[in-house]
Amino acid sequence: MNYTDKLDEAIARLHEEGRYRTFIDIERRNGQFPHAVWTRPDGTEQDITVWCGNDYLGMGQHPVVLQAMEEALHATGAGSGGTRNISGTTVYHKRLEAELADLHGKEASLLFTSAYIANDATLSTLPKLFPGLIIYSDALNHASMIEGVRRNGGAKRIFRHNDVAHLRELLEADDPAAPKLIAFESIYSMDGDFGPIEAICDLADEFGALTYIDEVHAVGLYGPRGAGVAERDRLMHRLDIINGTMAKAYGVMGGYIAASAKMCDAIRSYAPGFIFTTSLPPAIAAGAAASVAYLKRAPELREKHQAQAKALKLRLKGLGLPIIDHGSHIVPVMVGNPVHTKMLSDMLLEDHGIYAQPINFPTVPRGTERLRFTPSPVHGPSEMDALVRAMDGLWSHCALNRAEAAG
Repeated sequence: MNYTDKLDEAIARLHEEGRYRTFIDIERRNGQFPHAVWTRPDGTEQDITVWCGNDYLGMGQHPVVLQAMEEALHATGAGSGGTRNISGTTVYHKRLEAELADLHGKEASLLFTSAYIANDATLSTLPKLFPGLIIYSDALNHASMIEGVRRNGGAKRIFRHNDVAHLRELLEADDPAAPKLIAFESIYSMDGDFGPIEAICDLADEFGALTYIDEVHAVGLYGPRGAGVAERDRLMHRLDIINGTMAKAYGVMGGYIAASAKMCDAIRSYAPGFIFTTSLPPAIAAGAAASVAYLKRAPELREKHQAQAKALKLRLKGLGLPIIDHGSHIVPVMVGNPVHTKMLSDMLLEDHGIYAQPINFPTVPRGTERLRFTPSPVHGPSEMDALVRAMDGLWSHCALNRAEAAG
């Protein structure tokens, strides 16, 4: 086999479908978010505004976070020096885990290097702890959850997205004595819709199932203290395992689960994705702990964040652009064609200094390609005006339909 030819064929297929992904070189400037500098392919620089980032509240530049990281960096150095089991557990890791357990009202939490790894490692380990476990997974769960369920070697059932009736049918069809777990999300980040948390918890109670919720796009953003949609809806106590991240609203990096002390201990002891991975650098853990603690007492940031999302959706709807609005902070604008989506993204960047990465298959189904905007409290009126004007002009320039997508 000519391996180079096979690689060329694989890459060529992406180009032919119009969904080859390009990364642009961005340098975020502390104190100037959401502004950044784009280094063009020719080496020249251009000031841009980032409209697709996940640093939802601008905590990546908050003085409280930076000070905590700087202090930890000078105190401990750069890396952790090992896995959690072998020299890689510090007071900073323990402090962060305590903050996260408190955030979610759980006995314990367990840190991972990312929420992807937290989902994958936990869901792939659970059948080792509960032999015969059947996992019921929402059809639109994140790739990390899908991978964890796929790799665990146990039984799995896929229920139609947010379809509680279908979930019930699947639960009823299985052995009542079999251990069960329902895995779903609180906010599905591509459409911005909410999972039916209470209804799923009711089914879990009825059928004796554990509940596993991914709150990655909700932690820091929803609830009185930022614990997520489950806190907002007063349902945290009904969820057995909560997955979250420090890489979005908290502005740093890393993922975690929050659960009972015994559950965290068992995952800690059995999950290869935890056991054999170098732990987060202490400075990262310190910054994340400071961010979590700060946002517990900063509801005004969450309120401003929601107001920004509502304002942008209202203005884009007013132009007749096909946005999806499920009431969350996610603002998807549907294009429906990978080539057109890439063209819009390129023109926004090159002609208007606005960065919004195209979202194509396999992140979303074919035919639902989109631009996904993430307004934040640090996007000012002038930035929003510029975005709305640019989208209005480009939509006309490209002769795209102006019809609202179904909310």
